[in-house]
Amino acid sequence: MATIASSDAEQETQKAGRGFGVPAWAVAYLQATPLFLILGFFFLLPIAMIGIVSFWDYDFASLYPAFLTTNYTDTLGSWVTWKTYLNTLKFTVIVWGLTLFIGFWVAYFLAFHIRRTSTQMILFLVCTVPFMTSNIIRMISWIPVLGRNGLVNSTLIEMGIIPQPIEWLLYSDFAVVLAMVHLYTLFMVTPIFNTLMRIDRSLFEAARDAGASGWQVLWNVVLPLAKPGMAIGSIFVVTLVMADFSTVQVMSGGQSASIALMMKNQMSLLQYPAAAANAVVLLIVVLLMVAAILRIVDIRKEL
Repeated sequence: MATIASSDAEQETQKAGRGFGVPAWAVAYLQATPLFLILGFFFLLPIAMIGIVSFWDYDFASLYPAFLTTNYTDTLGSWVTWKTYLNTLKFTVIVWGLTLFIGFWVAYFLAFHIRRTSTQMILFLVCTVPFMTSNIIRMISWIPVLGRNGLVNSTLIEMGIIPQPIEWLLYSDFAVVLAMVHLYTLFMVTPIFNTLMRIDRSLFEAARDAGASGWQVLWNVVLPLAKPGMAIGSIFVVTLVMADFSTVQVMSGGQSASIALMMKNQMSLLQYPAAAANAVVLLIVVLLMVAAILRIVDIRKEL
């Protein structure tokens, strides 16, 4: 019935195109034109403008249209930039690993240990409640918890576990990673949960009938079938962490840096061409990371 309905719709579209004197092959292109215009105006055009501005010259007062590679040589030739990229990649790898581990087990629990679909949806919605508030609010909510006189230090001192407050809980790389994991874990949970819900449960019964243990079922059945969701979640987390500047700025207390924070500082100093060059380099790095993920997991083939 669905095939018949789709063929009827195609015939109606072709008839409509012929009625206006439009060739049948051009109807599909005309229907896609609004989407192409929107993507071109709001996506391709801004990227092209960033690429153009990255070659301009500038001083403290204005910009000068030109075609110079100075911004790229300054960016790629600075050890500060390389150190900042390594620091950003460090945050990305750590946050990706933690969100993947936490996100998989949360999704696994919701998909396989909660039998009722209504309960699954309720628990999943409960997980999304904190995301109804701003990222900034959720991020700074860690400050009274991790501060020198915060909840964690006060509790540990009262219990006699530590004699004095732990300094590195806040305004450190630890605080940055903790806040990012809190902010971005749901972006890993959602695609993995959707992928796990599509797994045929009869595969588990067949594996158990063949004598497989629970861990063998997990390793040989669940994990291979969950790879598309893990890959999609990884793309989300990697792109979000690489582009994050507010979390690094606030939770590190200015003691750490990221490439997005460097771009933000350059823009605040009106160094737009330098920031644009950094943006182009960052875009290339992120695209290479996404390509590596897609190289490992062919999402279109797996789904």
